[in-house]
Amino acid sequence: MITAAALVVPTASQAEEFINILTGGTSGVYYPLGVGLSEIYAEGIPGARTQVQSTKASVENLNLLQQGKGELALALGDSVKMAWEGNTDAGFKGPLDKLRGIAAVYPNYIQIVATKESGIKTLADLKGKSVSVGAPKSGTELNARAIFAAAGISYDDFAKTEYLPFAESVELMKNRQLDATLQSAGLGVASIKDLSTSIAVQMVEVPADVVATLGAPYIDATIPAGTYDGQDGDVKTAAVVNFLVTNDGVSDDTAYAMTKLLFENLPKLEAAHKAAAQIKLENALKGMPLPLHPGAEKYYKEQGLM
Repeated sequence: MITAAALVVPTASQAEEFINILTGGTSGVYYPLGVGLSEIYAEGIPGARTQVQSTKASVENLNLLQQGKGELALALGDSVKMAWEGNTDAGFKGPLDKLRGIAAVYPNYIQIVATKESGIKTLADLKGKSVSVGAPKSGTELNARAIFAAAGISYDDFAKTEYLPFAESVELMKNRQLDATLQSAGLGVASIKDLSTSIAVQMVEVPADVVATLGAPYIDATIPAGTYDGQDGDVKTAAVVNFLVTNDGVSDDTAYAMTKLLFENLPKLEAAHKAAAQIKLENALKGMPLPLHPGAEKYYKEQGLM
């Protein structure tokens, strides 16, 4: 699905600039943030025509960027690292050498949610149950593989493994056709909010020792109490940082403007989704697994970060 989220008609004196923003499913966090960025860029970049494209998220986004089929994408840090290295198991045919970094943005939290009636309370309890791990070779599914392997669990341990995007997983859980789902997203993701208001759920902890086994780019994180309906206490989990990525075909001027406007419009982006509240200029270069785009580099030098 392709949505023209914002449109600006350039004057005759302006060169038209097309910016296609690659996101994820419409019930995730990438999509509303993409819509927010598209509106910021349409307003702030002279002659810009922006579009938001719903995709299967990280892995597809990175492959599309390499093919020149997008100008900006959101992607998980581990997926970006594997794309640059050309990890074939992760869904990359070879090193994606045209990718360039714009910014580290907000962390994705590994959010494992089960139906209350399934009796699942721990990772070990997932054995023998039906579990959705995200769309095949999506960033979420790569996270699922890593998390379960670190906990000594494989997909073979489940009664059934479903490879479904967020919204579809939630619908199956509402209909009692699925016991649990792992979703890698910003806090307050629409799909789990929808689920928790519809049926009784149990958030499943990813213990610190599992996170330590995973190592970088995973970090310890907490899903605060009250993030979802019926979640009375904090839930320990893992997180991995998301990145905004472009390609080397995007001009220095456009990459500079995209970077500058991102950090100058954080309140507007937070209005699109609260996950944007965690985007900080001082963290923009932390863990960057790619060479920076020269346009982004120019902005960070101006800001004294480089």
